[in-house]
Amino acid sequence: MVSIISTILKGVCISIHIRPYNREEDFNRVGDFLISTYKPGENPQNWLQPRWEYMHYLFFPPNLEKIGIFEDSENIVGVVHFEDKLGDAYFEIHPYFTHLKSEMLTYAENNLYAELGNGRRYIRVFINDFDSEFESIAHSRGYKKDTNSAEYMSQFVIPDPFPSIKLPDGFLLKSLEDDNNLRKINRVLHRGFNHPGEPPEENIEFRKNIQKAPNFRKDLTIVVEAPHGDFVSFCGMWYEKTHKIAYVEPVATDPDYRFMGLGKAAVLEGIRRCGELGAAVAFVGSGLAFYEAIGFQKMFAYYVWRKYF
Repeated sequence: MVSIISTILKGVCISIHIRPYNREEDFNRVGDFLISTYKPGENPQNWLQPRWEYMHYLFFPPNLEKIGIFEDSENIVGVVHFEDKLGDAYFEIHPYFTHLKSEMLTYAENNLYAELGNGRRYIRVFINDFDSEFESIAHSRGYKKDTNSAEYMSQFVIPDPFPSIKLPDGFLLKSLEDDNNLRKINRVLHRGFNHPGEPPEENIEFRKNIQKAPNFRKDLTIVVEAPHGDFVSFCGMWYEKTHKIAYVEPVATDPDYRFMGLGKAAVLEGIRRCGELGAAVAFVGSGLAFYEAIGFQKMFAYYVWRKYF
């Protein structure tokens, strides 16, 4: 169902169409929209394109059609979406259309809510801590900020020359271009995200398919190989060529090999390679001490604003 609202832009009345997301038609368009709204040197107002690609290229959660596309006669001007489940809402907004925030919040309330066991509806909206306007709108509509919910964005300024990367004796840094052993990849990601036991064989096909993402690059995806030959640390690295930025996602280390500097080495090697392509900065959607120890600095945080209906 398509709805239409009218808005004023630079003294001109224009119509904004609000319609359901169509993955086949909109996946790349949303990615291009995120690239177009990124401003180098400023806090990213919206998701970075690699986060969208990583979450929405192969992951097919139900209810994708509940994502809302806001567009004028030609272009996307806003997106209201969840990440992996209903009940959470993120807002991607063109800087010329920030006056649509209230309408976008209404869309989220009507379409992206979840229900508790007793049937009561709720929604958690994620708002940048530097967006005081949106915070005021949420507060005026009965939302409560969860001050313990910070979801950080951090950045790493890539040095030139890049310092040497150290590993314990016997361990090797490789890219998937060197060695794309899907069973080893499956195992390190399974164990690295703290799943018990050995990984299911059926996950291997998923690992294979995720490498078909438009901007996945084997030469930027780094693993650490242990002396016995297994992969024991993994770092996915995405390079956005328009603005020449790096984006870290995902990072995982086998629990038997943590606190040895392996994850740090994998992340730094991926960043170093992006630096050779021209990147001056790398981003990660985290504020963990692990990343701070590497050299990332927190930029801002999304906070959850929660409302029950």
